[in-house]
Amino acid sequence: MKLGVNIDHIAVLREARKINDPDPADALGIVKRAGGDQITIHLREDRRHIHDEDAARIVAASALPVNLECSIDEEIIDIVCTLKPLRATLVPERREEVTTEGGLDIIKYEERTLSAIEKLHAHEIEVSLFVDPDLEIITRADALGAEWVELHTGSYANIHAMLYSNLSRTHHAIADLDLPRHTLQTKLEESLTTLLSAADHAKSLGLKVAAGHGLNYHNVEEIVKIKAIEELNIGQSIVARSVFTGLEQAVREMKALIRR
Repeated sequence: MKLGVNIDHIAVLREARKINDPDPADALGIVKRAGGDQITIHLREDRRHIHDEDAARIVAASALPVNLECSIDEEIIDIVCTLKPLRATLVPERREEVTTEGGLDIIKYEERTLSAIEKLHAHEIEVSLFVDPDLEIITRADALGAEWVELHTGSYANIHAMLYSNLSRTHHAIADLDLPRHTLQTKLEESLTTLLSAADHAKSLGLKVAAGHGLNYHNVEEIVKIKAIEELNIGQSIVARSVFTGLEQAVREMKALIRR
């Protein structure tokens, strides 16, 4: 299983003081040396972390493939086409959200999604769609011509945190913090079954399957067991761990966890 390391949160730290460091581009060689397989960045419409010049430098300098996450906004798609990363992952985006809260609704936004895919393909950029683990949506992703789907693992990660971490600040996507333990366990198993079914369905259609969102050193091992998933994109937990261990060690530890 491959590991894409999302380095957005290095830029988040830089933006906290609006200065020049840390520079997310400095992570490129470290991630490669540590065994990472891909660099992932998200060029948001509000440029809250990664900026245009960051994206340009990273795509140009990275010895690893670059997966550039972006919205289906026409202006953003034009920028991605100019940068020419190996892959663009189309994601939903709301400016008020802290992080991406769900998969792209490619049925509601089918026309705009198809237009983005066609433009990216015209510039020889492969396309992944970041979607909820829903069979109908995955079938539609295949019909639209995407090469990849990336399954949103946020529901699984939230339930896992509630069950095992006793966190009061668990993401609000699952707000019922008073559920009994056995109910949470059932919900966790259901979320894994849903991800397994979605991954198998996508693979049966000929799609390549990635997964990501909320994955960390405590919850990733169950996701690794889903054989149809061939890539994980993980960022915040790796960058957070690197504060204490250094980035190279943090990537090595995650890579060790996802080796089957």
